[in-house]
Amino acid sequence: MYKIFAVILTYSRKDLLKRCLDAVYSQTRPCDGVIVIDNASQDETQQLLMQAGYPDLDVYVLSRNIGASGGFNAGFRLAYQSGADLVWVMDDDVIPEVGALKHLLDADERLRRQGIEPPFLLSSAFTEKGDATNTPALSPYRNRIGYPGWPELLEHGIVPVRRATFVSILVPRSTLAEYGLPLAPMFIWGEDTEYTLRVTQDRPGFLVGASKVLHLRQESGPIELLSEMNPERLKYHRHFIRNKLFIARKYQRHYRRFIFEVYEDVRLLFKLLRKGEFHKVAILVQGVAQSLSFSPLIEPADAPVETLPASIHKLELGSRVSSKAVMSKA
Repeated sequence: MYKIFAVILTYSRKDLLKRCLDAVYSQTRPCDGVIVIDNASQDETQQLLMQAGYPDLDVYVLSRNIGASGGFNAGFRLAYQSGADLVWVMDDDVIPEVGALKHLLDADERLRRQGIEPPFLLSSAFTEKGDATNTPALSPYRNRIGYPGWPELLEHGIVPVRRATFVSILVPRSTLAEYGLPLAPMFIWGEDTEYTLRVTQDRPGFLVGASKVLHLRQESGPIELLSEMNPERLKYHRHFIRNKLFIARKYQRHYRRFIFEVYEDVRLLFKLLRKGEFHKVAILVQGVAQSLSFSPLIEPADAPVETLPASIHKLELGSRVSSKAVMSKA
């Protein structure tokens, strides 16, 4: 029997977190443990978690916000080091249907009966209005006679994919042992793309149609600097630009994707200049400049938590003592 840990990353969204946790604890196949990584929330998230009474729950609070990349890095390593055979990862705004985990496991069993060991399995994500979101990229692998192989498991609702997000992704322990952790220095936007591209170099992951999740707050569509109006999100776009150029440089053959991304950024630069949005021009230039030397190292899954870019402590649930320090950055 697999030992399955759910990992939920949260930041100052206690109401969404409660909905996510309620959905995770309602699964037809229960998790063996649930880990919440609190990325230094500024609301009453910790009070909620202390009073909610969820069983088999561990909560780890970071001393400062180290972004989604750092939070997922922490969550994967803590689940791995807790002995998880499978790690089911999501943000706090992901609401899985009751059978989401069971369908992922059923797909894993079917694939393994056919001699396929997937590096990850992925749920299908939809917005509140039923639109597909966080759509992964089909795997380019070809079958033995040279055709794209993605239709071969379509009758079972399983499709091979390559690039994906951490919106209800199930990662085996063997993947973490072989490929290590997501890159914490990426901070936000792209750590999931980089990680899924990294682990699918030799074999694809799989999207499972029957495993469905609701991904809230996704009506704004893809990330775009040109149309971004939220000042809180705007400051993070330099990370997005830096990360996408880093990924293109690292994973695309013959630099074709990298050249395309640079071309698109040049086009964006002129659009922003014509609109007089010089603050966005500065963000774009900063992101491109940072990408030239950005090359973070991959950490193994058993890396000590002291290597995280923030200290971390475990919340004492059901106690008047709010927390105890169990780990700290040197």
